[in-house]
Amino acid sequence: MVRSFSDTPVTPDVVDNLVDLARRAPSAGNAQGCRFLVLDTPGDVDRYWARTLDPDRRASFRWQSLVTAPVLIVVAVRPETYVERYAEADKAHTGLGESEGSWPVPYWWVDAGAAIEHILLGAVDAGLGACLFGLFAHEAAVAEEFGVDPRWRLAGTIAIGHRAADSPGRSSSRERRPLGEVLMRGNWKS
Repeated sequence: MVRSFSDTPVTPDVVDNLVDLARRAPSAGNAQGCRFLVLDTPGDVDRYWARTLDPDRRASFRWQSLVTAPVLIVVAVRPETYVERYAEADKAHTGLGESEGSWPVPYWWVDAGAAIEHILLGAVDAGLGACLFGLFAHEAAVAEEFGVDPRWRLAGTIAIGHRAADSPGRSSSRERRPLGEVLMRGNWKS
């Protein structure tokens, strides 16, 4: 994850390619319930930060160069899309077309994560830096600011741009769990 960006623009065709990669991510039942709000003008990017990082906090924000990323992609998902898809004849037998509550695992979030990963990997492949971060308490404010239909949920925001000098985040010093701790073969206790 890159948290420091130059203000060098990213061309629209590169951004379009990243969204094209994301729309090709795996999708439960091929529901394709993700949408991508691209903010790639200085005015739109500034509007985003004005809604999510108030001036008092912005002055002391550790990642000042994060807000200079020229592109933000907000990934949205509509749970109803999955319910509707699984109510169709070829999926109705699953019972998942009844309601969002029918889903023991809400795969719309899984699909959003897959789409996000496609964008992150695509950005690296394009020679860019990228950083995923959550909207948390700002989801409603961002949705309102940019006219997002209330049936859509915002899964996260990805900052994209050309890397600038960066310092590692506090979490980067955490070591990865050893493979033997996360890989179970044959049964959970292995």
